[in-house]
Amino acid sequence: MSSRILGGLIAIAAFAAASWALPQTVSAEPYVQGPKTCQECHRTEYELWEETKHAKSFRTVHKMDEAKEIAVAVGGKKSMKKNATCTICHYTSVQKKAGGKGKPKAGPSCESCHGASSDWLDIHNDYGGANIKRDDETAEHKAERQQAAVDAGMIWSFMRYDIAKNCVSCHGLARDELDAGDLAKMLDAGHPLNPDFELVAYSQGSVRHRFYPPDVTTNGEMSAAELAETFIQGQAAKLVSATGAMSKSDNSKYQAVQQQRMDDASAALSAVGVPEAAALVADPTDANALALVAAIAGKDLSGDVASLLPAPASYK
Repeated sequence: MSSRILGGLIAIAAFAAASWALPQTVSAEPYVQGPKTCQECHRTEYELWEETKHAKSFRTVHKMDEAKEIAVAVGGKKSMKKNATCTICHYTSVQKKAGGKGKPKAGPSCESCHGASSDWLDIHNDYGGANIKRDDETAEHKAERQQAAVDAGMIWSFMRYDIAKNCVSCHGLARDELDAGDLAKMLDAGHPLNPDFELVAYSQGSVRHRFYPPDVTTNGEMSAAELAETFIQGQAAKLVSATGAMSKSDNSKYQAVQQQRMDDASAALSAVGVPEAAALVADPTDANALALVAAIAGKDLSGDVASLLPAPASYK
C-alpha cells in the first residue's frame, strides 16, 4: 500500500469516533443515481468506462439469443433490461428519488463498485464549504469527509476488499438478491459461471482508472506490493463469497463451481505468511477477512504471491 493511501486510512481511523458536521441526506433505502452523476467531476474516468465491456454491454448483451433464452428460463420478461433477475448484475438501475422505481440506464458502472450514491454524494462533493475547491481542502476536513462518506455507504477506491466483494458477488453468481430457484434455471439454460475470476486480472486491465493527484492525467499502474495486496484482498473476498454461496442453491453445477472457488482461494491465501490468512481459511467470515486486510496493510507481500499473480498480458 502506498504511503498516501496508508496515511489516509490512518487519518480516517483517527476521526472514526467524531461527530460529523458535513451535510448528510440519509434516505430510507440508498438508491443509485447513475454514472452521469459522477461524470462532471470524474470525466476522464467516465470516458474510460464508456469504452469498457461493462458500458458497451448495455447496448449488446440483451440482443444475444442466449441471453433471451436465459431470461425466459428464469421467468418474467424476455428482454434482460425488463427482467428483474437479470438487472441485478447486468445493469445500473437508476432512480430519480427515494422510493422510486429503478430503470436500467447503463451497464455495470460507478455505483456497482462504489455503492449507491444517494446518501453519500453530497458528502463526497463537500470540500469544506460552497466556495472551497478540492485542492484547497484541509487534511483534517478530508479525513472527516472520507469517513463520513464511508458511514453513508461509499466504498472508496482504497477499500479494495469491499470493492472486491461487489465484484465477486456478481461474477460468482452469489448476490443475496438472486433466488436459489432462479440460479438453477439460469445455469441449466447455459448462464456462464466463471470460477477463475481474479481481482487483479479484472481490475487492472480495461477497467483500470487510477487518476490520482498530483498527476491526475495518468492512469497509474500498481506497484508490485499493491498488486500483491490487491490479489490477497480479492482472494479473501472470493473465499468469503463462495463459502456463503454454498448454501444458496443445491444445484450440482453451482455447488461444484463454488467449491472450486473456495479451494482456489484457500490455496492462494495459504501462501501468505501471516496468521490472519490461516485464520480466514479456517473460518471464512467478513470479520476475519477484514482482520487480514488490516494485517497486511503497508506490507510488501509480493514475494509470497509472485508466482500466483496473473501476467499483465492476461489482464481483462
